[in-house]
Amino acid sequence: MFVGHALFAFALVAGLAGRVTDPRRALAYGAVAAAFAAVPDVDIGYALVGLGGALGSGALDAGPLALASTFWETGNVVHRAVTHSLVVAPIAALAAAAWVDGRPLARLLAVALAAVLVAAATILTGALAATVTFAFAAACLVLATVVASRTTLGPGATFVLALVGLVSHPFGDFFTGEPPALFYPISDLPLETVTLHPDPTLHLLAAFGIELATVWAALLVWIRLREGPRVPRIDPKAATGAAYAGLAFLIPAPTLDLSYPFVFSVLAVGLVGIAPRVRFRAREFSRPGPERAVYTGLTAITVAALAYAVVYLVTIG
Repeated sequence: MFVGHALFAFALVAGLAGRVTDPRRALAYGAVAAAFAAVPDVDIGYALVGLGGALGSGALDAGPLALASTFWETGNVVHRAVTHSLVVAPIAALAAAAWVDGRPLARLLAVALAAVLVAAATILTGALAATVTFAFAAACLVLATVVASRTTLGPGATFVLALVGLVSHPFGDFFTGEPPALFYPISDLPLETVTLHPDPTLHLLAAFGIELATVWAALLVWIRLREGPRVPRIDPKAATGAAYAGLAFLIPAPTLDLSYPFVFSVLAVGLVGIAPRVRFRAREFSRPGPERAVYTGLTAITVAALAYAVVYLVTIG
């Protein structure tokens, strides 16, 4: 879901902005919102501590699945907490906007707001939360520096876009595991994961479907704003994704706890998009353009996921 958070924010902001402003500015709005939507997951960087320890202890021999498990077990100690709070988001967005303002007092305010976030995390939760919050606040200010240097956006627009990105992020996490601490540190209100289907495999497939729909939405918005509405150019070879259905009998049924074999293998199907186009009668080979390759690859992944879901439903039925 890491990519999905950013793409959702992009599709939402750029899609709406494209109705009221010129395409170039709409794309800029969407890109800034997408960048801020990715920032909360800076907390997963703590997982590298556990991964480094595992590698140092010789756990590499345990295999990639064991390493992936170690990565998430360590990361989840701090993941989806401080950085995913709707209470923290406006303060971080205001700090980013003040930094974009550029005036000395405004930048002093930005640093002060970041310091308040770190201090509050230290007092309320401890040193580890403070470290994660520092990384989060620093990422927001670094991104604000990029916005100030690469765009013409002012503090007001930056605040709105940063807030949309940061606030939209945690809601996608309700489908994929431990729910985020939406109201940290004000409330410990217990939240539950949204169950899309009681069968854990169908839940995973539905969550993957949401992710695919988000990618499609972002891609279609991007193309529409750049070139206007038109039918995507997709090669017939995307239909080969249907062959992936056979893996329903070869890989373990995917769940949130064991999703890697399915996710990595179904994404690999997308490589068909960059395969050469062959014209047998003319004996010609040609490379697809980037746009056609992306559309074809994404279509192949979509076909593969649907085919797998159909076979799984038939199998359990």
